[in-house]
Order: sequence, then structure tokens, then C-alpha cells
Amino acid sequence: MSALAKNYNRRKIAFKNGKGSFLYSTNGKKYLDFVQGIAVNSLGHSNPYLIKEMYKQAKKIWHVSNAFIIPEGEILAKRLTKKTFADSVIFQNSGAEAIEASIKVARRYFYSIGQAKKNRILCIKNSFHGRTIAAINASGSKKMQEGFGPKVDGFDHFKFGDHKSLKKAINSKTAAIMVETVMGEGGIKVIPDWCLRELRKICNKKKILLILDEVQCGIGRTGKFFAFEHAKVKPDIVPIAKGIGGGFPLGAVLMTKKVASGMVPGTHGTTNGGNPLAMSVGNAVLDQIFKKGFLKNVHKISKYFFNELNQIKIDYPKLIKEVRGMGLLIGLQLFNDPIKFIKKLQDNKLLTIRSGENTIRILPPLNVKKSEIDIAIKIIKKVCKEF
Repeated sequence: MSALAKNYNRRKIAFKNGKGSFLYSTNGKKYLDFVQGIAVNSLGHSNPYLIKEMYKQAKKIWHVSNAFIIPEGEILAKRLTKKTFADSVIFQNSGAEAIEASIKVARRYFYSIGQAKKNRILCIKNSFHGRTIAAINASGSKKMQEGFGPKVDGFDHFKFGDHKSLKKAINSKTAAIMVETVMGEGGIKVIPDWCLRELRKICNKKKILLILDEVQCGIGRTGKFFAFEHAKVKPDIVPIAKGIGGGFPLGAVLMTKKVASGMVPGTHGTTNGGNPLAMSVGNAVLDQIFKKGFLKNVHKISKYFFNELNQIKIDYPKLIKEVRGMGLLIGLQLFNDPIKFIKKLQDNKLLTIRSGENTIRILPPLNVKKSEIDIAIKIIKKVCKEF
């Protein structure tokens, strides 16, 4: 009997090793992994370059306190700010930590300019921003909050796509609007470009901050470094994680100079965040993603994948309701609960994972090959035919 707590409903399968897009189970079976740790393994399993760079750093120094300068972190922060809207970075260990820190940054900014009462964060109801106490209250989901009372105050909510309820929810205490650019857990729902631009206008008009959660959809997953870049908007704060570590625990908060001004010594800290080993891996991931043509290829290959999936939808109109998403963050929405379909895919050696609204989440590594997508398409067609 396992000594692990039962907070995960684990599938009855374990893996001994992985390479690229594939996982190899302990009983010798080969699986095409289009879960990739839920968009974590951005460059696939056991990426040789990441291993080389991590090993190189591991021989020098793993950890040093943030009480000292960490050169590897200085380099990574400089690269992130040079390529994005941001002026400053705070490193974390995970997406949930990055969300928590983003909330603190927003509140602290208004405190620092003498508006301490502006401390409420406005989020989409039934969204997902992590599983820490503040994050589950930011989600507005009764299911996620059940049994974890008392409720953490400071969050208000509006319905997805309902601009009237959004505008109505903003009041004199609102500090920021926080949304996922693509709702990963909520059914792979993409916030349209025009809507993101409208959110920016509203925030400007109301003099509040815009936090765009790119923990799952960022770091090249949509064919641009950040998903919001498609809409050509500039947020104030962006939490990231998952893909930036390529499988190694790493998160960060990116922010403008204006909002960073409130974060003075003592306002936030983390024991392991920004450690030299994590920073070397983050730099190695950027080495690959910033290579000429890399993101263009993500766009090209994802377009091919979407075209193939939409053809399957046409062939099976009573089974597949919609193909959703952007880039290589893909949702296959069924008319009914997808659990049996996901199991059938696994039986045929394709790993996927569930999202909300009867949606199957498909998350290949960003360097996936066309031949591997063709394997996935063949398996999906087979399961559709048998279903």
C-alpha cells in the first residue's frame, strides 16, 4: 500500500524513463506523451541540452541564499526583461507561488502610493490559478474551496465573456483584474484578442492593474513567447512557471517598473526560488526557445495539428463538439464526459488529460515532430471510429 496521501486520483501506470515526446512504462510499453507534465516539459523528456547545462551547473553550485547575488538569476532576469514587456522579475518555484506573489505585488503597489484600500483582485468565476489558499479563493470555485474555510477575502468575480458583469464588479477597492490568457483547466478557452485589448482599456480607465496568468499558456506554447502577444497588449504583471523550467521546478513574476516600485527589501522572499541550478535550466530553455525559427515552427506545426483535428471533427460531428485552443495548447471538446475517450486513447498508447467542459487537453512538447503528430492523429481517428 502506498504511503502517499490520496489527494491525486492516479492512473494505474508508472514510467521508468522518457525521451522527447515518448514515455516508457515500467512494464515495457511505449507511449506518445501529449500531457508532458501538463505543459511542463516544454522541450520534451530528457532533453540532451537541458541535461548538459544542468549537469554543468550542478558541478559548480546548486543553492545559495537570496541574501547574496546569484549571477545565473541576473542573467535569466535580464533575458526575460529584454524579450518582454517587463522591467523586473521575482523568481519562484511554481505557478501557484507566482500567482501568490503577483497578488502581493499588485496590493503592495497601491499600498506604496498611499491607496492601501485598493486591494481586491477581480477574477473570472470558476477559473484556475493554483491550489494554495489564496489561489483557490481567486478561482471563485465552490468545489475547490470546499472544506478549506474560512474563505479568504479580497477576491471578486465575473462571468467569462460577460463584460457587463465585469464592469459592474469593479469598485473603488479593486486593485487588479487577473485572468488566464488561455484557460487551461477551464476547458482550453481562449480570451479573444479584442477582449484582452478591452481589458487593457478598462484597466487604464479605472487606473487598476492587469495581471495575465501565463503559467500554462506562456513560454512559447501558443507560437509566441507569451499568448497575450497575439493581441499586442501590455500587462502590468505576468506570473509564469511550467514551460520555463522544462521539467525543473521554476516560476517567476514579471512586472513593469511602476508596479515593481512597491517591492522593497522584506516585502517578499523564497528560500529556493532563484537558486543557481533552476536559473541555469531556465537559461537553457530560453536558449532553445529563442533560437531563430523555433516559435515559427510551433505556429506552423500547430496549424497542421488543428487542421487535422478539425477534419476529424467534421467526420465525427456527433462526438466532437469543438476544437479549441491556440498553438500547442489544444482542447478537443466532446459532447459527453471525455473520461472513457481519454482511457481509450491511453489504451492505444496516446496520453492526454482532462480539462473542464468535457474537454480533452492535448499538450505536445514544443519541439514535437510532424511524424509524432501524425501518430496522434491516427490514434484519435481510430478511437473515434470505435467509440
